[in-house]
Amino acid sequence: MAIEMGRPGVDGLGDVLRVLREWQYGEAPVQLHPGDVGWFWRFGAEKTAEATRTWSRAGEVLAVGLLDGEDLLRLAVAPEALRDEALAQQVAEDVSADERGVLPGGKVYVEAPVGALVQDVLFRGGWEVGEPWTVLRRDLGVPVPDPGVRVEVIGPERAHEWASVQRASFDGSTFSEERWHAMASGPAFADARCLAVRDERGEAVATVGVWSAGEGRMGLIEPMGVHPAHRGHGYGRAVTVAAARVLQEMGSSSVVVCTPSFNVGAVATYQSAGLERLGERRDLYRSAG
Repeated sequence: MAIEMGRPGVDGLGDVLRVLREWQYGEAPVQLHPGDVGWFWRFGAEKTAEATRTWSRAGEVLAVGLLDGEDLLRLAVAPEALRDEALAQQVAEDVSADERGVLPGGKVYVEAPVGALVQDVLFRGGWEVGEPWTVLRRDLGVPVPDPGVRVEVIGPERAHEWASVQRASFDGSTFSEERWHAMASGPAFADARCLAVRDERGEAVATVGVWSAGEGRMGLIEPMGVHPAHRGHGYGRAVTVAAARVLQEMGSSSVVVCTPSFNVGAVATYQSAGLERLGERRDLYRSAG
């Protein structure tokens, strides 16, 4: 049967989150997570729906895509469909088409799970290999130590503090208290926690968002940041350990994160917090013109 691309709309995003949760188990490849959709929800439900695509056969969703910005499509594929040739061909066709395609013209990127056949199809079609991302994971089947710092779960009344640290942690960030509330209004946030580490004066110095996919499934860190004025004091490690501890309490089997490999400081921080490198993943890109 034919593979059909769909746009779920706001009313269909709950079903998208459900299938993404189902795909986050055991040794399944690290890929688009329900927490990624939850983090994108900071732009609101309508924009999240506009950015979401599904590929289905006979009503069964086999792949989900999220347009993260104007030039990147992030993909998740059902574990049993990773090597499905018809699916790979259709996704490749839909992202490679010009005016009708999922992605705009110019230089664009596709992030697909390691081992997905769509990577091979795109590569054979002339797409090129991009910069590497490091994938890290920590097993939560063993106890996670106390982070040794004051950690607070942030609610609406402290959203401005979380937003301030988050915004300061990333160059060019436009995150705001309003976007925190928009994110918190989404259904994925029911399985999320926003944490802040405070220093000895009670000032928020590091933040992290953690997203559970349910009992016994992989949890996600997205995002983690340390205020520039407080770097070099171990707060990144501490907030990452706190993230793992909270996800363990929520029933997650592991915690995963991806970060650009060139960001050696971030990789080192995650490793110091007990996450192990699983290797690298590379986006594929199509050059402009």
